[in-house]
Amino acid sequence: MNKDLLTLAALEARDMDMLFERALAMKDRQKKGIADKLMTGRSLGLVFDKHSTRTRLSFEVAAIQLGGVSIFISSRDTQMARNEPVKDTARVLSRYLDVVAIRTYSQAYLEEFAEAADIPVINALTDLYHPCQVLSDLLTVIEKKGGYKGLRIAWVGDGNNMAHSWINAAAALDFTLTLACPPGYHPDDAVLSAARSRGGKVEVTEDPHEAARNADVVNTDVWASMGQEGEQETRRAVFQPYQVNSGLMAEAAADAIVMHCLPAHRGEEITEDVLEGPRSVVWDQTENKLHMHKAILGVLLK
Repeated sequence: MNKDLLTLAALEARDMDMLFERALAMKDRQKKGIADKLMTGRSLGLVFDKHSTRTRLSFEVAAIQLGGVSIFISSRDTQMARNEPVKDTARVLSRYLDVVAIRTYSQAYLEEFAEAADIPVINALTDLYHPCQVLSDLLTVIEKKGGYKGLRIAWVGDGNNMAHSWINAAAALDFTLTLACPPGYHPDDAVLSAARSRGGKVEVTEDPHEAARNADVVNTDVWASMGQEGEQETRRAVFQPYQVNSGLMAEAAADAIVMHCLPAHRGEEITEDVLEGPRSVVWDQTENKLHMHKAILGVLLK
C-alpha cells in the first residue's frame, strides 16, 4: 500500500485482501482477549469538518485498543477556520502526530493535505469517496457470505461517495456491482469509466428491481447526505421508488443480506421491517468499522 489511504482506486486486490485478513485476525484475537499493541507511544489525529458517530468512535477506540492515543480536532476550533494554508496545517500536524484521519467535504483538500504531510493520511469521508466504510462493509460480506468472489452486489439509491467507493472496489475485486440510481443522480462518469477500464464489472440502471434481482447483497444509504439537507424534500420525492423494502427484497436471492452504513431514516431509504429483519447485517457492519480501522492503522504505521 501507499503512504496514505485516500481512495480505493489506489488499491489493488492484494492490498484489500491483506486488510481483510488482518482485520479478521485482529477481531478474532480481540474476542479471545488478546491485545494488539501496534500503536504504543503513537498518536492518531482526527480532523473532522463533518459530524460523525460511528467513524469517530471506531477510530478513537481502534487507537486506544492498539495502545495509542486519539486526539479529536474540530477544524472550526483551530486556525484552519481562519484560513491557515492547508500545507501549513499538514506540516504542523506531521510534527505532532503519527497518523491523521480527515473527514471533510473536498477530496481536493484531502489530497493537498496528504501531499504536504509526512505522516499517513486516511480518508474518513469526503463528498467523493468513503473508502474505509466500504472496506468495513466488504469485511462484513466476507464474514456473512464466505467471500466476495462471484457475488452479485446491488447498490440502490444515490450515486454518492459510498457508491463511488463501491465502484472503486469493484474495479479491483471479483464481484459484479449493479447500481440503481434515479435520473440525474447517477455516479460520476469519470469514476465509472476508470473502474471499467480496470476490468470492473459495474452496471448502472434506473430500475431498482433490476439491480436487486438475484442479488446476494443489497446496499443502500440516506437519500440526502451531509451538506444536502436543503434538497431533502426534492430528493424524498425522486428517491421514493428506490426504497429498500420487502417488495424489493423479494427480487433478491433467498439468502441475500441487507446493508446500510447508517444513520438510517426508517420509512425513507429503508423500511423498519427490512432494517430490523433477519436479512439485515447492519449491526455487524458497524462493529466491523472498528476492526477494519485497526487493520488500516496497523498497516499504515507498520
